[in-house]
Parts: sequence; structure tokens; C-alpha cells
Amino acid sequence: MTICKRTASRGLILLAGAVMGCSERADAQSSPAPDASAEGAPYVLTGTQVWTVPDPISGRDYQVFVSLPASYEASPNRRYPVLYVTDADYAFPIIRQIARRVNLDGPVVEEFILVGLSYSRGDSGTISRSRDYTPTENGPRSASSMVHGQGPAYQTYLKTQALPFVEGRFRVDPARRILLGHSYGGRLGAQVLFTDPGLFNAYVLGSPSFWYDKRHIMGMEADYARTHRDLPADVFMYIGGWEVPGPDRRNTSGADMVADVRTMERTLKSRAYPGLTVRSTVLTDEDHLTVAPVGFTRALMAVLPAK
Repeated sequence: MTICKRTASRGLILLAGAVMGCSERADAQSSPAPDASAEGAPYVLTGTQVWTVPDPISGRDYQVFVSLPASYEASPNRRYPVLYVTDADYAFPIIRQIARRVNLDGPVVEEFILVGLSYSRGDSGTISRSRDYTPTENGPRSASSMVHGQGPAYQTYLKTQALPFVEGRFRVDPARRILLGHSYGGRLGAQVLFTDPGLFNAYVLGSPSFWYDKRHIMGMEADYARTHRDLPADVFMYIGGWEVPGPDRRNTSGADMVADVRTMERTLKSRAYPGLTVRSTVLTDEDHLTVAPVGFTRALMAVLPAK
């Protein structure tokens, strides 16, 4: 396997302060003063790494973004939980800054290694995620020209390439893997949960697109339930209060995503799996686009509370 390391100047530019207010302490911890000789240079997310981890099956190159906790170098014998997040191009810098900010006055969230799962090189985010985060070829009519349904192949890539790469290079605790996905990424997380739940021990399903292909994911859940008596996982779901049909521009069009999350939670609880923890939250006055930063914060506090 060919693995290439790059600095974080590509893919991690912008967004670093997208969810942060101004704070002297927060700013002091973010990055050093810029080099005067590099005036006008792109902002780089200091202390991050970008690695290319190819998929030998599809022939595509994917990048993983890595951010190590502050204590990593000083604690050479310590292993850390690792949070993998889909749609890394926007989610990685936001989650990294949230984790730093919420701990400014003392530990709220446990230290963890953050790994961003980015899109295939050369493809736009829309093309990559439509193909890799969906389970069937039956995509929405509005995206009929795009390839869908290669989620199972992407899941194999995660299991056989991305996770082994991270665990071979960094001091992660393999028993504490967390997958966080939003929208199509949340739907992908549910796919992994119902087909290979042991791949991660915790799943954050954010504003999950359970509506995809006539709620295909509900059938996957039922298939799993027919053949299993336990589902050992910690599941946290969040959804915006505006993610219901309605006349406002902030409403969703067609799908009642709040009802879908509540149905999934109710169904999973009815299975009485002894190893399953599941809960959800509806975040009022948030829509599908605005809910992510708040949902990320709640998710970190739910699945990685400070000890």
C-alpha cells in the first residue's frame, strides 16, 4: 500500500473558526502568529496531518485528516479513543475546535484522536458522498445523474484500509472506535451498525437520511433483528427541529426526518438488546444545515464524556 503524508494546507483551509466566538484563550491555543514573510498565505490548521490512504479495489485515492490530542506526545504509553467523522472537509475542523473549546474551563469531553474521512481525490463532495454513503442505486430524482449505491464497498474500504492504517500509525484504543456521520454520513453509520456493528463501539447518527430509497434502512434494521439477539453499541442521534415538512424555507421537503429518528429510536428500544444504548435529541430552532455544530457538541458530550 502506498501511503503519502501531506501538510494540512490542502483540504483544511477555512472553517477552523466557523463555530467559534472570539476568545483570547481560545485564540491563543489555536495557532501561532503568522510568519510575516507569508502575508496573504492560506490559513492552515496547525497541528493536523493529511494522509493519503488509497482503496486498492476501486483505485480511488482517499485522504484522512488526523488531529492528535494535546497530551499525545507527553504520554507515550497512553492509548486514546478515536473518533472517525465523515464529510471531513467541513466536519473535521469544526469538531476539532469544538473539542478544544468546551474543555477550556476544565474537562468536559475526554481527549481523543480525531480522524476525518475525506472524499475521493478528484471528485466533488457531492459526487463522492452520493456514491460512497448510500446503500442502493435508487438515489433521489434530483440527483439521478449521479452514481449511488456503493456504500457497502466504501464500508469495506474503511474496514480493510482506513482503520488499519490509523491503528498501525497512531496510539488508538481499538476497543473505543466511534463513527460520526451527518445526513448521508449518518445514514452510512446506520448501515455499518446493522451489518457490522462491532466495527465501531459507538455511533453518532446526525440528521440521518433515513428517508433514502423508501426508508431502505428500516428494512436493514429488521433484517438484523431477525437474526440477532443483541446489538452491542452506543448509539446517539440528533436532529434539527425544522427537519419536518412545512412551508418555511428551513423545513425539509418531503421527508419527516424527526419522525424517522423517533421511529428508529423506538424500534431499537423495542428490541431489548442487552448491549445497546440508544438515545436521541431534537435540537429546536435548527435545520438540516445549521444543526451540525450544535449536534457535534452534544454528540461529543454524549459519547466521550470526560472521566
